Amino acid sequence: MGNVVAIDRDPNVKIYADQLINDYPGRMQFMQSDFASSVGKLGSARFDGIVMDLGVSSMQLDSRARGFSFTYDGPLDMRMSHSGYSAADFINNAGEQEIADVIYQYGDETYSRKIARKIIEQRQQEPITSTSMLASIIHSSRGPRQGKIDSATKTFQALRIYVNDELGQLEQFLNNCKNILASQGKLIIVSFHSLEDRIVKNFFKANAPKLVAQSKYSAKSERMENSNKWLKVLTKKPLTPPLSEILNNPRARSAKLRAGQDFRL
Repeated sequence: MGNVVAIDRDPNVKIYADQLINDYPGRMQFMQSDFASSVGKLGSARFDGIVMDLGVSSMQLDSRARGFSFTYDGPLDMRMSHSGYSAADFINNAGEQEIADVIYQYGDETYSRKIARKIIEQRQQEPITSTSMLASIIHSSRGPRQGKIDSATKTFQALRIYVNDELGQLEQFLNNCKNILASQGKLIIVSFHSLEDRIVKNFFKANAPKLVAQSKYSAKSERMENSNKWLKVLTKKPLTPPLSEILNNPRARSAKLRAGQDFRL
C-alpha cells in the first residue's frame, strides 16, 4: 500500500482532501501550495511517482463565482488560489499593448490587438468586472463563434494562464522535480493545451539521453554525452483519450499524457 501527498493551490479543494484523509487514515496528506513552492516544502522527501494534472477542474469551471468560464455570468476573477492579481485587475489596469501580447502569447488569438483595443474603449466608459461583459466585448470584435469554438475561448484561456502564471509554475516545478523523485520513480504529466504540452515535451527531451550507435569506438563518447541525463521517456508519443472516454467526458478531449522514469541508481 502506498502513501499519497496531494497538492493543490485552490483552498476549496481541502474539503475533498479531508474526506480522503478520513477514508485512508495515515496514508493521505494534503498540502495547499502552488507547483513552484511545493518542492521546497516537501524537503528531503522522495517519491516513487509524481502525477501532475495541469487542467482546470470542473469544480472551478462550473462555479460562476470563480469567473473561469463565460458559460455563466460571474465576477471576472480566474484566481486559482483566491489571492493576488485577478483577471479584472489586469484587464482594467494594463496597457493596450500588454493586453494584446498576453492574449496572443497565451491564447494564440490572431485578433488580439483588435480585442485589446475594444477592451480599452469599453473600460473608459465603465470597469469590466464580469465574464459576460468581457465575452460580449470579444464577440463584438470577433463574432460569436470561430468555427466550432466560441470566439471568447482563446482570450479567456490566455487570461487564466497569465493570472495564475501557469506556464511559469510548470517550468519551475519541472526544473526541481529531480530533487523529489526517487530512483526508478515515474513522472506522469497530463496537459490540456499545446503550450503546456510543449514545455513537458521539451523537458523530457532535454533530460533524456540521446540514442547513439553502439560500437567500441562510441562507448566512451556516449557516456560523456549522457552523463547529465537522468530521465527515460516512457511515452514515445503522448497518450490521448479514446473516443469512448471523450463521449463520456468531453472535457478530456484535449488531454495528452506523457511519462518518464528516473533511471539514476
